[in-house]
Amino acid sequence: MEKVRVGKKHALYLPKSVVRALGLREGDKLLLIVEDDKIVLQKIKSFFQVALETPKKLSLTPGDVEKASIEMQHELLGG
Repeated sequence: MEKVRVGKKHALYLPKSVVRALGLREGDKLLLIVEDDKIVLQKIKSFFQVALETPKKLSLTPGDVEKASIEMQHELLGG
C-alpha cells in the first residue's frame, strides 16, 4: 500500500514502485473508478495487448483463407 498526496490542480503523482509494477509510461491511459470513499486506477490495455492475450478459438491456414476467398468470389461473381 502506498500513500500519495493531492498536488496543484488536484494532480496525483504515483510512486515509482507503482509505476514500475504496472509498467506505466508517460502518456499511458488509466481508468479511474470511484467506489464509495475509494479511487481505483486501472491500467487500460491497448487493442493489441488484448488481442495477444485473448485465447484463440479458430485457427486458419493460408490455404483455408484462399479456399474461402475463391468460394466467396464464385458465389458473388458467378463462375
